[in-house]
Amino acid sequence: MQPHLSRRALLGSLSLAAGSARAQDVYPSRPITILNAYAAGGQTDIAVRLTADRLAAAIGQRVLVENRVGGATSIASTAVAQARPDGYTLLAGTSSLAINPTLQPRLTPRDPQTELAPVGMVYRGPFVFHIYPGIPATTLPEFIAYAKANPGMLNYGGVVGTVVHLATEMLCQRAGIQMTAVPNRGGVEGLLDLQAGRIHCNFQSPVEALPSLQEGKTRALAISSRQRLPNLPDVPTVAETLPGFEAVLWMALFAPPATSAPVIDRLAAALNAVTGDIDYRSRMAQIGLAAEGGGPADVRALLAADTANWRKVITEAGISAH
Repeated sequence: MQPHLSRRALLGSLSLAAGSARAQDVYPSRPITILNAYAAGGQTDIAVRLTADRLAAAIGQRVLVENRVGGATSIASTAVAQARPDGYTLLAGTSSLAINPTLQPRLTPRDPQTELAPVGMVYRGPFVFHIYPGIPATTLPEFIAYAKANPGMLNYGGVVGTVVHLATEMLCQRAGIQMTAVPNRGGVEGLLDLQAGRIHCNFQSPVEALPSLQEGKTRALAISSRQRLPNLPDVPTVAETLPGFEAVLWMALFAPPATSAPVIDRLAAALNAVTGDIDYRSRMAQIGLAAEGGGPADVRALLAADTANWRKVITEAGISAH
């Protein structure tokens, strides 16, 4: 009887394997949900929803967006890290995944490299470094020289622990200048502070900065990405003065750990089709973001490099989240 039982067991295993293969073949068979750690209506939320709409068309299934705000983005990322690894719950992960492990090590996931599975890149968002017009500088080198001549007298704004805050600290470190941080809630508040002279400089998204620049209420000195912006072609990059400087807010899609390779591959292929679409890239550019393709390996490399970079900035500046 033993050979007969073994044959039955073997047939059962083959049947289960075939069922599993069929399940993968039809993925996705129901709606996918992307968790977004940012509030509805902002630049990041607009980008996530635009991406979800295009991803739905590319993958042949509805893609929903659910805002899970709070915990310095850890509520959304932890939920995905602990979700069933079936490809139906994804994270719109940002640069905070590279910042939190150093700045707020008690937050989860403590190691995004192992607790999340990267799918692919979505975008990189550069910042404009602009200043209060009362500062006698029209170029970044002139601003650095003025700051060196007036150590500690200049203020800058930003939300503590964000890329905007850390980018300014990195600028100070690379340029050898001292400025005072004036925490704010970012966005409109930071822009109003700058226009009024309560702070003297700020990194801000192009969408936020451009109207102020056009009205002459602030003056653009540099771009934080390694390439100049098409809509501000005459504004040099910070890297043209401080070689190697780059500070951008990036976004990538992540799945729970242990998500199968076929599912990751399916998602990555669909996402690359989205980010490579000319109309999508144009729509993203309109909100100040540069769509960027790339698979899991590209996300891992960026996350590792950004984590090391921000760890150095945070440690040298002695920045604390409290």
